[in-house]
Amino acid sequence: MSTFIVEGGHKLSGEIRPQGAKNEALEVICATLLTDGKVTIGNIPDILDVRNLIQLLVEMGVNVRYINKNTCEFQAKDINLSYIFSDDYIKKASALRGSVMIVGAMIGRFGRAVLPKPGGDKIGRRRLDTHFLGLHKLGAEFGYNVEKSVYDICAPMGLKGCYMLLDEASVTGTANIIMAAVLAEGETTIYNAACEPYIQQLCKMLNRMGARIEGVGSNLLHITGVEALHGTDHQLLPDMIEVGSFIGMAAMTGSDILLKDVGIDDLGLLPEAFLRLGVSLSVEGNDIRVNQTEIYEPDPFMDGSIMTFADAPWPGLSPDLLSIFLVVATQARGSVLIHQKMFESRLFFVDKLIDMGARIILCDPHRAAVIGSGKFHSLHATNMVSPDIRAGIAMLIAALSANGTSRIQNINQIDRGYENIEARLNQLGAKIMRIKD
Repeated sequence: MSTFIVEGGHKLSGEIRPQGAKNEALEVICATLLTDGKVTIGNIPDILDVRNLIQLLVEMGVNVRYINKNTCEFQAKDINLSYIFSDDYIKKASALRGSVMIVGAMIGRFGRAVLPKPGGDKIGRRRLDTHFLGLHKLGAEFGYNVEKSVYDICAPMGLKGCYMLLDEASVTGTANIIMAAVLAEGETTIYNAACEPYIQQLCKMLNRMGARIEGVGSNLLHITGVEALHGTDHQLLPDMIEVGSFIGMAAMTGSDILLKDVGIDDLGLLPEAFLRLGVSLSVEGNDIRVNQTEIYEPDPFMDGSIMTFADAPWPGLSPDLLSIFLVVATQARGSVLIHQKMFESRLFFVDKLIDMGARIILCDPHRAAVIGSGKFHSLHATNMVSPDIRAGIAMLIAALSANGTSRIQNINQIDRGYENIEARLNQLGAKIMRIKD
C-alpha cells in the first residue's frame, strides 16, 4: 500500500483535462470479446482497475496491442475458454468489480461464462439480480459452486430475444444484457434500461460493429440480434466523476481552474448542481472554468427548505458524485442534506471529516446533514485511510483545503479510478507526496 502526504491550504491555478471515463472503459473493453475483429479504443485511462481488466483479457487469450499509453487495439480471436474455469481466473476476476461485464459478452458469443463473486469498493451490498434475471430471460442457465463462490452460466439452447422490464435501471446490468442480446436470435426489448452516457457510448460502438440497437439514449431499447460483429474504432468520453472532483477541489481551495474538454453535453445535471451549491463556475464552449474568490452559499428550495442533493438514474446525479458534494458542502455558508440512496455504506467515511472539524450529522446509513463552516480552510489536517475510490478522492479534496499536513493511507483505492492524480494536481500548485509503504 502507498500513502499520500498532503500539505493543505494552497490555492490551485491553471488548466487540467479529465481522463477518459473509467466506467465506460470497463464496459467497452469487455465488449471487445463480442468479435474476432480488431477494436481500437482511445482515451483509455491509465488506472489500476482498467489495467487489471486488460491484463485479465490478455490471460483469456485476447491479443492487446498498445498504440500509445491511452490507446489500445484488442482482438479476441483465440479465446481460451478453459481458462475461465481456472483458479487463476477466478482469483483475478473476483478482485475486480468490472469483470462482471465479461459475462454478457462471453455468454452472447460463446454461450458460456463464469462469474466469481466480484470485488471492488466496500460500500455495501451490490446485488446482481438485474444481471441474472435479464440473462435468464434471454435463455441463460445458472449453476452455483458454493465452495468456490462461483456462478457457472451457460446457454445450451442459445440465447433468444424477448421482452423484459428491468427491476432496476442498473448501469452494469443493462450493459451485460445489451452485450448478450446483440448476438441473440430474434428481437429483444429492454424497458427501464439505464441510459447513462456510457451506456449510450457502448450502444453506439456496438452499432458501428454491426449490431442493431434502437432507442439509444432512452430507457426503452430495441435490439435485433445479428449473427456476428466486426471491428471498429472507439473514443472514450471524458470522465464526469473526475470533472466533478476537480470542480470540488477548486471550490474548496478558493482556486481559479480551467477544466478543458469536459464533454459538456454529457454531464447532465452536474454543472447545475454545483451552481445550486453556490460554486462559481461558467461554461466556456466545451470547457468549465471555476473561479472561487469568495465562499459559496447553497440556494434553498423555493419554499425555503434546506437544499438536498440526492443520487438518481441518469440524467440525475451519479451516486459516485455524492461523496464529492458532501465534502464540498463542509465549507459552504449554509446547510445541505446529502441523500445517498443506492449504497448503505458509502457515507461511513464522514467520521474522518468530522475529525477534521467538519460539522456533519450522519442521520442514517443513507443521509448526512452538513452544516457548512462558511469559510475557506476551516478543516484541520488528520490521518485517514481510504475505504473506496470516491471516499478516497473526497478525503484528498478535504486534505487539500485543510490547514496543516494530512496523511491518507491505502491510496491504491484512489489509483483504481484516478490516473497519476498527484502529479497532475501538483502541476496546479498542490503539495502532494506519494510514499510507498
